[in-house]
Amino acid sequence: MKQWSRVEACLKNPYLTPDNNVAENAIHPFATDRKNWLFSGYPRGAKSSATIYSLIETAKANGLNPYEY
Repeated sequence: MKQWSRVEACLKNPYLTPDNNVAENAIHPFATDRKNWLFSGYPRGAKSSATIYSLIETAKANGLNPYEY
């Protein structure tokens, strides 16, 4: 009830949406990979996987081709 003014703002402005799909879609691959890291075998393997994933996502966030980066 205390957020009603924000709900009204979303209803009045067609560019505002009351969802967080953009954020959820950005973290979905990470959540999937996190489950796969359970089977890395060793902590070093999990750390290596996380490092590689971080580099790939950083490249994507900066508009670079991860394979070329």
